[in-house]
Amino acid sequence: MVQSSFAEIYLDANATTPVWPEAAQAAFSAMEELYGNPSSSHITGLRARSTLETARSLAKAALGVDTGRIVFTSGATEAIQMAIFSTLCTIRDERLNEPVDGPRYLLYGATEHKAVPQALKHWNHLLGMQAEVCAIPVDSNGLLDLAFIREHAASTDMICTMAVNNETGVVHDLKAVKEAIAPRNPQLRWMVDCVQALGKQQLELADCGIDYAPISGHKIYGPKGIGLLYVREGAPIVPLLAGGGQEGGARGGTENLPGVAAIASILKCLNDPQSDTFADTQTLTQWRDRLVAALKNAFPTIVFNTPFEHAVPTTINFSVEGFSSKEILDLFDAANVRVSSGSACGSAIQGSFVLEAMGLPRWRSDGAVRLSFGPMTPQSDIEAAEVRIVEAGRALSASCLVVSNDVEATPGTVVDGLVQLKKGSACSWVLLDADRQKCVIIDPFEELAERIESLVRCQNSQVVAVLDTHKHVDHVSCRSALLESLRDCALESAFTSHELGWPEQTGSADDAVRLSDGSQADIIRFTDTLVIAKTDLPGHTVDGLAFLVGPETDSQLPAEAVRLAFTGDTILIGGIGRTDFYSSSASDLYNSLSRLPQIIGQDSLICPTHDYTTGFATTLQAETQNNALLNRFAVGSPPPLEEFQQEKVLVDARIDDEANCELVCGHISVTRCDGHSVDLTPEQLPDFFAAHTEALIVDVREPHEFRFTQDWTALGLTQPPQNIPLTRLSNFLSQLLSAPDDRRELIFLCRSGSRSGKAAEVLKRVGRDNVWHIKGGIALGIQRETVPQDDMEYMI
Repeated sequence: MVQSSFAEIYLDANATTPVWPEAAQAAFSAMEELYGNPSSSHITGLRARSTLETARSLAKAALGVDTGRIVFTSGATEAIQMAIFSTLCTIRDERLNEPVDGPRYLLYGATEHKAVPQALKHWNHLLGMQAEVCAIPVDSNGLLDLAFIREHAASTDMICTMAVNNETGVVHDLKAVKEAIAPRNPQLRWMVDCVQALGKQQLELADCGIDYAPISGHKIYGPKGIGLLYVREGAPIVPLLAGGGQEGGARGGTENLPGVAAIASILKCLNDPQSDTFADTQTLTQWRDRLVAALKNAFPTIVFNTPFEHAVPTTINFSVEGFSSKEILDLFDAANVRVSSGSACGSAIQGSFVLEAMGLPRWRSDGAVRLSFGPMTPQSDIEAAEVRIVEAGRALSASCLVVSNDVEATPGTVVDGLVQLKKGSACSWVLLDADRQKCVIIDPFEELAERIESLVRCQNSQVVAVLDTHKHVDHVSCRSALLESLRDCALESAFTSHELGWPEQTGSADDAVRLSDGSQADIIRFTDTLVIAKTDLPGHTVDGLAFLVGPETDSQLPAEAVRLAFTGDTILIGGIGRTDFYSSSASDLYNSLSRLPQIIGQDSLICPTHDYTTGFATTLQAETQNNALLNRFAVGSPPPLEEFQQEKVLVDARIDDEANCELVCGHISVTRCDGHSVDLTPEQLPDFFAAHTEALIVDVREPHEFRFTQDWTALGLTQPPQNIPLTRLSNFLSQLLSAPDDRRELIFLCRSGSRSGKAAEVLKRVGRDNVWHIKGGIALGIQRETVPQDDMEYMI
């Protein structure tokens, strides 16, 4: 448990930095006192101009140059555009008089910020240069391929590299790049992105022959909207903004004097050898090492993507095996620690192109998290972050997602009922009986095997069976391998010769029930009241099974008593299983669809093997409302078999596996039914909750996030909401569907409103109308506290 103050810890300095108070004061003073136009010739204007020129001198000193120009811009992106535009315009004009033969290249580092290749391609196209924009490969450490540069330098018009990479912190050897360029093309224009280098390492640009160097103010504790471009003496400048003649004709428009004043105050401090405002490299390295140690403690499977021996000490890029970057980001955000998944200009949490360029495995790219601090980060933040990171690891351990190395880790929260684990569209299900400490695993996927094992071991549960609903076409089940890894906690019944994992039966009448269609089904007696019945459900594959869970009554399992129906890919959310596989049978599927409404209820929860819509689970009633073909089976008037087979061929023909980047098990067509959203400011939430005191308020974040919970009283709640994470939403759905008289309002909430919106949508799709969610989430403006483990409520 976190014992220290739960204030925000900001560790995303590579994205932006807080404004240094002295820089903010300098900007304010400029607005209040230096309001003159620097282009004016009177004394007020001259004072303003003096501020500009002083800032230019300070910038040159910080960059390690004596000559050249400093052009103030709105930021690094504009500075990059100016450098590229100036170079290509000049080359285009030169080519009018002196055409060249053969291909020409515009080179950029493969791990460069996307602003660079996008600008190169943009201006190359608009100016009609017809050069080939080409990425310089990097090695596994992210270092540039100097041989590639040497090979292409003679036929290259411009090269763009970085001083320090924004995602990994990797430092590039600029002198080595110069040595690769100069002998082969001494006139080659070279831009070096210095955004992440300034303030973190000594810059001596004069020694490198660099033509252009962009700098961004908000990456070095200045305000947003101010940056600069260093231009080597003799390098061309063509204004992007013409008119007015400001910046020596390089950029039209009155200068942003408050921004310049702010950045000047920072540069002055940076240039002062007596100042200790910027932490030195030794201190920054010590801080990094402390954070690395905390991360290793928290996450036993962590891998560091930053090669520390080649990087600035302020950036730590890592992945945790078995976790997506979003899961780790949500955990850190719940702990009030701000980190990111990569560049803030493109962190849509979809994999890192930087790590892919380094040749790292896809899972590391998809799971990449960037923790970055700056030379002005308070040491107290580093110390607090160490504690908070370790606590985050303990929270994961308590959620049964990892096996902790921490002897102080909280024991896993007891889980009873159904847990749904997902990776992409793949769904694995674990049904747990907390009282008897038993479980049944259904449709295990290899990508989820480690999580399944962690959950089972964390719960001290004994495995009764590991079941597959069918043999998959595109992969071999990991059932045998998972069972082997769980051998020490698996019952004898789990080791069976049945090809889909069903335990050997004794042949006793006690091992079977009669279903509503009169058929006999073998059962597993799972709890005192619940049985799991096995019945054939072929079609999508000829060996398809369904596992039906419900209370037995007089050796019968009536359709309306079935709470959970694991039907494999026979019924999907928004579709039915395809039958164009070699192991499929449309006629068998016809019979299964005819039979299914007889053996499960309209509100039995169908738990599919694949979820292509993030719909989690569904019901027969919900699917028949949106699927006319399925509806005919549900109402007892199925089409003739031949007509069904013909229509099924047309439906399956609409499946585009290539577009979906995976083998899809059925054509999906979903009608969205958004849950009611409440768009309120944090100040309005207390009144809203006061008006809904009878509602069931549900936080759908995962337990490890909920552990770092809100100050609920500030939201107007007298007690914490119930925590029903999305991994256990299907279990909650089953409980609601089996209690139709419970018509309480349901109000879902989460950090940002995304997951709560999905939960509300799912509830509405299965027939609940009185469902709301807090749009925008509860993250804004709310102070937080840590909830003791014993006080955490779960509905499993």
